[in-house]
Amino acid sequence: QVQLEESGGGLVQAGDSLRLSCAASGRTFTIDAMGWFRQAPGKEREFIAVNRWSTGTTRYSESVKGRFTISRDSGKNTLYLQMNSLKPEDTAVYFCAADKDYYGGRYYDAAIYDYWGQGTQVTVSS
Repeated sequence: QVQLEESGGGLVQAGDSLRLSCAASGRTFTIDAMGWFRQAPGKEREFIAVNRWSTGTTRYSESVKGRFTISRDSGKNTLYLQMNSLKPEDTAVYFCAADKDYYGGRYYDAAIYDYWGQGTQVTVSS
């Protein structure tokens, strides 16, 4: 079992930056990939970025590429999402997810992930 806990969300203005953190605990040695998704009210959960834990390989959705950066601290079992140039459309609950057997061709699919955090709210005002 793996537990994930997100932090770092908040209320900011357009153009501001935030850094989200996701701390993993439990059987963290089973994790092969960790990623970020977001979900706005009434919307489907949307892929943002993923980091393959074993290699450091990263992938981003087109909507955040160039603005967001995913990174990791393997020694602390922590995943980060640096969010720059935030826009009102970035407003959502941001979820951390972990996969124990990575499907490299389907990293964008929330269904492949085995563990989820409770989410942290990010609100961007105009």
